Amino acid sequence: MEFSNTCFLKLLDEFLPMLLRLDHTSFCSLSSSKNFKSDSNGLVLLLVIFDTLFYEPDAEDGLSFTFSKQAYMYKRYFILFVSVFLVKTSFGQDSFNRNVVFEPIEITDLPGLHSYSAAQHDGKWLVIGGRLDGLHARQPFASFPESQNNTDVYVIDPVNLEFWSSSVNVLPVAIAEQMQSTNMCFHQLQDTLYIMGGYGYSASNDDHITYDKLTTVIVSEVMDAVINGTDMSPYFKQIVDPAFAVSGGHLVFLGQKFYLVGGHRFDGNYNPMGNPTYTQTYTNQIRMFHIDNSGSQLSFTYDEPITDEVHLHRRDYNLIPQVFPDLELGFTISSGVFQTDVDLPYLYPVDITASGYNAVTSFNQYLCHYHTANAGMYDAASNSMHTLFFGGMS
Repeated sequence: MEFSNTCFLKLLDEFLPMLLRLDHTSFCSLSSSKNFKSDSNGLVLLLVIFDTLFYEPDAEDGLSFTFSKQAYMYKRYFILFVSVFLVKTSFGQDSFNRNVVFEPIEITDLPGLHSYSAAQHDGKWLVIGGRLDGLHARQPFASFPESQNNTDVYVIDPVNLEFWSSSVNVLPVAIAEQMQSTNMCFHQLQDTLYIMGGYGYSASNDDHITYDKLTTVIVSEVMDAVINGTDMSPYFKQIVDPAFAVSGGHLVFLGQKFYLVGGHRFDGNYNPMGNPTYTQTYTNQIRMFHIDNSGSQLSFTYDEPITDEVHLHRRDYNLIPQVFPDLELGFTISSGVFQTDVDLPYLYPVDITASGYNAVTSFNQYLCHYHTANAGMYDAASNSMHTLFFGGMS
């Protein structure tokens, strides 16, 4: 298959931040060539150092990516067998004539991070929030400790292999607490990063909470402030509403409004045995917002949410951009956890467009159930859409 240089990412600039997922510390480049073919199950095992993707266009080949190595506890790099799972928009699997090549790049002293929000500007990456400790402990007293919050804002230059950082503690307390949370719902639209929710320990509340806040960040200005060691506070704005209190969902922009898709509100200490150390409420919704970021204060209105306690009862999933066969733009909820009547992931996807949503129960996905590295690729010549999933837990 020959991919047109007019790939999906060039159709709509606002989809760019959603097509790739940037995570963790050192970085690799992923380039695309011609002779890759999946097996009959659409599954290929690669020995790679992985985690999450960040897209950059390639003038010659039409596709190019960078993505990060995983450097969890003790700052060690792990080499893993990664499942590369190919899904076609029609939810069948077919041949995929591209080569996936991984080349490691290391940035000295960049700490291991995960589950953060990210944006890009002028070839550099902005990283806010997330955690230092990798997979959370299973004991309530030891899970999500405040000491393992990422309390720095990072600017990363993957070309010159440099990074800069500044503490979030220079920000007002309410903003600083949210900016060190994990699993925030975020989206970059032009030069603004929109961040909703997130889970973590709040000293103000003396408890672990899901933040009921929307914060906007002027990306280029914050980057300059971090690089030059100046005050970044003027470039953050925040507003509070219970509708923003979501972790493990996704925030996207479609049809001139923001969509907050799925996720849950989780307050208290994580407890795998189900003991009453927390409260948890799935949104079961697609929430739609019109956000005005033009003045000195944020404001918003919202449409009537879409509620479905069966198909939208999901968190920690992949939300993948799509060009559907009729050329309508949208997204697909891929898998996610947990089903309402059993602690198992969902296997079927849900398509989302500006006109509504559709559960595709005829298709089952058996890999990459949790949020993981992914990239969407559209071929205009054949009007076909593919998604690559890298790694993840099944």
